[in-house]
This record gives sequence, C-alpha cells and structure tokens, in this order.
Amino acid sequence: MEKMAFDAAILDMDGVITRTVPLHAEAWKRMFDEFLREKEGEDFEPLDIDRDYRTYIDGKLRQEGIRSFLDARGIVLPEGTPDDDPAADTVYGLGKRKNAMFLELLEAEGVHVYEDTLEMLKKWRECNIKLAVISSSRNCRHIIDSAGLTDYFDVRVDGKTSDEEGLKSKPAPDIFLRARALLNVPANRTIVLEDAISGVQAGKRGGFAMVAGIARSGEEQELRDAGADIVVKRLTELEDIMKKWKTGGKAEELPDAIENIEAIMDRFEFRRPALFLDYDGTLTPIVSDPDDALLPDTNKALLEKLAHRIPVGVITGRDRRDIKGKMGISSIIYAGSHGFDITGPDGLEMQYEEGRKMLPALDEAEKSLTDALKDVDGSQVERKKYAIAVHYRNVEDKDIEEVEKAVQEALQRHTNLKEGRGKKVIELKPDLDWHKGHALTWLMEALELDASTYIPVFIGDDITDEDAFETIQNDGVGIIVGTHGDVTAAAYRLRNTNDVTRLLDRLLIRIKQREEFRS
Repeated sequence: MEKMAFDAAILDMDGVITRTVPLHAEAWKRMFDEFLREKEGEDFEPLDIDRDYRTYIDGKLRQEGIRSFLDARGIVLPEGTPDDDPAADTVYGLGKRKNAMFLELLEAEGVHVYEDTLEMLKKWRECNIKLAVISSSRNCRHIIDSAGLTDYFDVRVDGKTSDEEGLKSKPAPDIFLRARALLNVPANRTIVLEDAISGVQAGKRGGFAMVAGIARSGEEQELRDAGADIVVKRLTELEDIMKKWKTGGKAEELPDAIENIEAIMDRFEFRRPALFLDYDGTLTPIVSDPDDALLPDTNKALLEKLAHRIPVGVITGRDRRDIKGKMGISSIIYAGSHGFDITGPDGLEMQYEEGRKMLPALDEAEKSLTDALKDVDGSQVERKKYAIAVHYRNVEDKDIEEVEKAVQEALQRHTNLKEGRGKKVIELKPDLDWHKGHALTWLMEALELDASTYIPVFIGDDITDEDAFETIQNDGVGIIVGTHGDVTAAAYRLRNTNDVTRLLDRLLIRIKQREEFRS
C-alpha cells in the first residue's frame, strides 16, 4: 500500500468498526418504549429509530442522549446519581436500564466486526498509521476486547474517559481532540471516520485533515449536510480517494467567503483564528509603481483592532523593512521576502540562515539585471534583502521578451537562485525549500499556536500564496482574492481588495460578539 497522506486515524466504534449500532438502537427503543408505556399508557408514541435515535441519541454520551430525547418529548426527570437503581425513573436510572438491555442483546448476538474496516485496519497498521478508537459508550473496552481488536489501537477514548475527564458530548469535538492529543499527531495529519451526524459535526469542529462519513445504511445526504468532506459506504473506498484528496480547483468555482462567513466562523467555535495575509493585491490593490501601494486607513484600523484579539501577521514578497514601514502597525508580525526575514512583537525575530548565504549571489544578479534592463522602458528591478523582483507591468508587449531573456541569463549564471512568478513580475530568489507556507508553519510553532487551540487563516491573491494555501489546506482556512489563472488550494474566494476589507470588518464583529457572549 502506498504511503498515506495522513499519520493517524480516529475511528468511531459503533457503526464504523463494529456492527453494534442496531443493538444500541434496539436497546434504546425497548427501554424508552417501556418507560413511555408506563408513563403515558398504551397510546404512547414509540421511539422511532430512523427519526428519534439518529436525531437525539446516536453518537452522544448516554446521559446526554437521554436528556435530549426526553426534552424532545417534553418530559422532565430528576438527574439522579450514578448509584441509582436501574428501576429508578431518573436520567441515571434510565441509562442503567438501557445498558442492561444492550448487554443482554450483545451476549445473545455477539460482536460483529465490519470486514472492510478490518481490512483497512491491517493496511494502516502496515503503513505505521497511528489508530484511535473513540466511543460515547462505557462498554467500548469490553466490545473491542471481545472483537479481538485491542492490539490494533494505540489509544481508546470512551464514555468512561469522558466521565472521568469531563469531556463534552458530541457534537462538541472534545473526545476527538483528546484522542488526537494522546496520539500526539497534528490535526492536519489526522483523519476522522464517523457514521453519526453528531460525530461528523464534532470532527469538523475539531479541524481535522478530513472527516469521512460512513454511510452503511444510505445516510449519504445527512452526513454531507452535517459537514462530511467525503461519504463512503465502506472503508476500503478510502484507499483510492486519499490519493486524490485535495487536488485544488479554480478560484471562480470556490464559495464566496463573505457569503459563507457563518460557516467560516463555525470553524472558530472551539479554536481561535490566527490571521495571516499577503499585502499587494490583498490588503491594497495592485498598482503600476510598487511604492504607491499604500495601505488604506480602513484596513490599518481593522488590523490594529484584530491584533488586540488574535494573532495577525503579514507574509509578503516585499522586503521586511519596506512592508513594516508601509503598514506602521507595531502589534502585528512582519514576514518579508516570502518569510526569509521575520520580526514581530515581544522580540520575535528570525532570518532563515541558509538564505543569508545567498546574499552575494543576489547582489551580483541585481547588478547584472540592472545593467541588462537599463534601456527597457517601464522595467523595474526591485531589490529585496532575500529576493529580486523584476517588474514588467509597464513594459510594452514588444519588449517583454527582453525582460524574460535578461532574467533567464541571470538564472543561468547563478544556479543557486530560482525563478518565481507573480502578477506581471518575475522574482529571483534563493533555490531553497523555504516559502510562505514554511514561514506560516514556523510562526505557528514559534508563537506556540497549538492546532488544538488555534486555526490558521491565510488570505492572498498570487501564485506565490499557493504555498501557504497548500500548507493549511487540511487544517485551516485559505481565501484567495481574485484569481491568478491557475488552480488554487484555497477553500474560499473574494472578488477584490474591497471584499477583503468587508471580510476583515465582519470577522472583527463576529469575534467581538463571541467575546461578549462568553464573558
């Protein structure tokens, strides 16, 4: 089996690993039907498995499922205590009554493991994929042991764990986040496999690389509506799908970020955003002379206000001193030259060491390009500390070939430099495996913005921003401004820089509202 695009998988037990969902559903129905018959007489409305079980109970902790169903029926019961007798008409009493019925059914019918799941567990083990089983059931360990699957899993987080550690029930992501922490694998390298609507919702809120809905009984649309990235009927379907996962698309086909602001904010329900942006073409329109690209006052004010609430940084191809001087905001992070040169508040500073060794080559290339293009009207050679930008926006079409020729000759002379393309600009930069995506990752780590607490957001417009989009594609929010004519790894789009301003304004409003609500 080929190397997987992830390092860990978290699997729900009931319905994904074991065929125990029908047993749980039957036990819930027997318990509640007996309870309702005693309470309301023979005219009671029985529990409907397709409607009531999946809506109010499936995937939730036992007591939470009981509360949810009783609330839907307008029934109020005392909470009781964990020591209640199963005959007690309390939340804990009904829970014990249901569990006794489930264990009777389990004893009679045994534990059945889905063959497709067992096949994938074996393959993932061969690929050294870490595996966790999660369940809201307190019987998880007993069931996994009985099925002979204990050795497959590195981690188990179940109903007992949730009770002991105070984890919230699905659709809160607590149980998944706890499993991820115990696996010690980043969320963007972890996938979730769930068959319950509440489980899919929890997985999405946890910000994992992929949430796969397992529709064994034809619930495809319900799982998609809940937010599943993909829906399959058997786990073996994932083997081919993972090879094609996140291949990118056209910017104009992406959903509009402003129209989908609530969906984006849902990603921040349990984690805070860490906001990073490009400058030219994102915070300010592209202009003929780069020196005239001034930050609008509205954007400056919005960024200053946002930076008091969340981490904010600008990752740009511009020289770090240039961008810091143009923006003049002391509370944000500046990553210049595509992240080779970084400074920020509280003494944050980094210059990519390997890049420093390339400075002599850049000096020589700058001189040769300046000489070669001195007679090409409209051309501009802009030296940044760790890059050279050759602008040809104002060059006549007939002379663009001269610009291309000069750049290629410089690259042939300096084999330790590489070419980068942008909108009407060609860059020469160190031929090193370092780009905006690496800079974003470095910042998240340097600022201790753990994936369980923060979710990265990057807004950019150019082909050079694709490295950042790809880096956060599975565990962040990438937003492209306009289009650069190629496929993009962004998840949302904005039409222009005015829309960036509108999005920043709405983001600030939503963050303030959440702060006021939580206070």
